[in-house]
Amino acid sequence: MTREEIIESVRSQMPEKRWAHVQGVMATSVILAERFGADPVKAELAAILHDVCKFWRVDEQAKVIRDNGLPADLLDYDKELWHAHAGAWIATERYGVTDEEVLDAIRYHTSGRRRMTLLDKVVCLADYMEPGRDFPGVNNIREKAEHSLERALIEGFDGTIRFLLEKGKRIYPLTLEARNGLIEELEAQEA
Repeated sequence: MTREEIIESVRSQMPEKRWAHVQGVMATSVILAERFGADPVKAELAAILHDVCKFWRVDEQAKVIRDNGLPADLLDYDKELWHAHAGAWIATERYGVTDEEVLDAIRYHTSGRRRMTLLDKVVCLADYMEPGRDFPGVNNIREKAEHSLERALIEGFDGTIRFLLEKGKRIYPLTLEARNGLIEELEAQEA
């Protein structure tokens, strides 16, 4: 599939407001990739596809997870996580994406993971801070992103963890591992 065909297909699966978000993530991913040395083409492709099945019914997302050997423990956590892993699978099956780096950036854009790649960080952070995002602390994330992917992502994960705690929800272990891994990276850089 061409880039334009993928865009049209993804756009058709979501409301205009979500498509505006995807466009913001696309643009922000390219900016961050160029700023920090990631591949902007890969960053944009992952951004185009990062929410590909976000608006599918949750039972359809759960079926993709169950039927295709994806991490079953996802189903024990917030449904907001499901579309990332399901989306990476869809990116391969429907759109022919085979680049594991791109697929991982889609797969981990909501939860993060320990030892995030540069592309993982770029797409995850772009999702947090694209221009259409408006939540308490987003400007602080944007300011930190001028100089450090890691510091900006820690700020983002901290906000997510606080939100989940306030709502009395469970925290997916990969998110905690991602945050801790980023802190370890910064400590190693400063040592």
